[in-house]
Amino acid sequence: MTVQPATLLENFPPVTEEQWRAAVAKALKGSPFERLRRMSPEGIPLEPLYRGDRNGRVTVGGHAGQPWTVIQRIEIPDPAEANRIILADLEGGAGGLELVFADGTGARPHGLGARSEGDFDRLFEGVLLDLIRLRVDAGAGTAETVAAIEAAAERRGIAPAALSIDRLVDPIGRLAACGRLSETVEATIRAAAGDASKARNGTLLEADGRIAHAAGANDLQELAGLMSTAVAYWRGLVEAGLEADRAARLIGFTIVADQDQFRTIAKLRALRRLWANALEAAGVGGVPARIHAETAWRMMSRIGSQTNLLRTTIAAFAAGLGGADSVAVLPFTAAVGLPDDFARRLARNTQTILLEESNLWRVADPAAGSGLVETETNELAERAWILFQQIEAEGGILALIRKGQWQERVAAVATEREKAIARRKLPLTGVSEFPDISERPVAVLDRPAAEPAEFDPAETAVAMPARRLGAAFEQLRSAAATAAPTVFLANIGRIPDFNARATWAKNLFEAGGIAALGNDGFADEAALVEAFRASGTGLACLCSSDALYAEAAERIAGALKAAGATLVILAGKPADGETEMRWRTAGIDLFVHVGIDVAATLKGLLARAGVAA
Repeated sequence: MTVQPATLLENFPPVTEEQWRAAVAKALKGSPFERLRRMSPEGIPLEPLYRGDRNGRVTVGGHAGQPWTVIQRIEIPDPAEANRIILADLEGGAGGLELVFADGTGARPHGLGARSEGDFDRLFEGVLLDLIRLRVDAGAGTAETVAAIEAAAERRGIAPAALSIDRLVDPIGRLAACGRLSETVEATIRAAAGDASKARNGTLLEADGRIAHAAGANDLQELAGLMSTAVAYWRGLVEAGLEADRAARLIGFTIVADQDQFRTIAKLRALRRLWANALEAAGVGGVPARIHAETAWRMMSRIGSQTNLLRTTIAAFAAGLGGADSVAVLPFTAAVGLPDDFARRLARNTQTILLEESNLWRVADPAAGSGLVETETNELAERAWILFQQIEAEGGILALIRKGQWQERVAAVATEREKAIARRKLPLTGVSEFPDISERPVAVLDRPAAEPAEFDPAETAVAMPARRLGAAFEQLRSAAATAAPTVFLANIGRIPDFNARATWAKNLFEAGGIAALGNDGFADEAALVEAFRASGTGLACLCSSDALYAEAAERIAGALKAAGATLVILAGKPADGETEMRWRTAGIDLFVHVGIDVAATLKGLLARAGVAA
């Protein structure tokens, strides 16, 4: 007997787009379909439904047919301790290391302290350097550091030609990040060109998107900035005498992967297309972009640190599907301090599970043909190319950085994003939404910060500092921790009457470190007032339905004020100005509802509680 294979779809009737729209219209209950459409921060429209794109093509490049390389950052000051961690990372599944030295652009704020020949021997003791990929970030001293690494390898019988080393030399990005350089950008590029013969299996210059992204750049700015930086490096290498295709192979890209899964996939795919277009315009073909992805620094939080695991997992997943050649996952405690062994192991295992258990690498460009991803890829590529052309027309990214204009444009985008975060239009899980104010502190290593060498700058610019998304709420929580303020939730009626607003208010208050004292509600107003007196706090927040507010809000507010409440809050928004005036007269001081500046409101509440935020 022949058994025909069955498919899952055979058990379900086909569904047309018309049926889907009819179901949506019923669920919306008369609201327009357009309310489901969204707009990205870059102005790209996002539809609620996409058809598969049969014309989608596999993006050339990436790790098709082989796994991407798992990279671990090494920034431990002591060489011997760093060696122990290196061996643990390699034995635990890492295939490469990013060596961040004290003078490195990416030192945050720790860095390797290896300086002498003995330091490098201790750093690499037991490490099979010819079997792993190295990324070296030592700032202006990267060339000398690479030479020291090659010398250490030779002392152990490993030929320098067998090493794979990417030099993270990014003078344009470093000027923006640090605001000062020991030599001009042009001189650094010429020096890199002089080392071209030594770059056997790696890159010489790196266009690094982490700097602009951490400072607040949107995806278009990151992509266009990467392109302008890479083109500047390519031109500089060619002008120094390198052949065009050789120069292209000596340039690497570092891009940021964040918690927006589909956008990250599209961004990596767009970068490959953009670089291919630029090289084609220059008469160079067949040189795919060499892309390293690192999970976003700005999304890492000092509070609710465990939720960083969710963010970095999504980001690593997207980076892998997007076709990164290598990926680094920041340990979940990175924003708190120097990650310990446990945090590093989780960072490694995140990628190991994606590679070895989920087998994500076995499909070349799995997002090809996805209506959403193809649309976002095309939109990002087209709009980033236009922005790239605009930057070039203004003299290139370096000219804009020297004038301070690039920093201003990135800061403007960051400021708008921070406004959205403050109003919780852009929610941060574990920070502005669903905070856990009773969380235990996470363990980190107590090690000294990096001490970069002093120098007289050859050129300066306005520095572009990193801005983490949750910083405003972290400052509130840190200030509140010194006084442990509380607010009494005056829940009126039955649980169905107040539960939605009480839950919302609890999240709001605790995002600022103000513990919400909950209860099962009060039908008896005298019992509510007595419970407030027993709570020992001066803040009270009414939570209930609009109907019960209309009936009892004024009366209860007055009773709470008489019982000693220094501030009475109502969770909700008055129906009109007359109602608001009447409620304020009765003793309600503040209204909290969707759309308010949550960060500013919490800062004011802490001040009323005697806490200076």
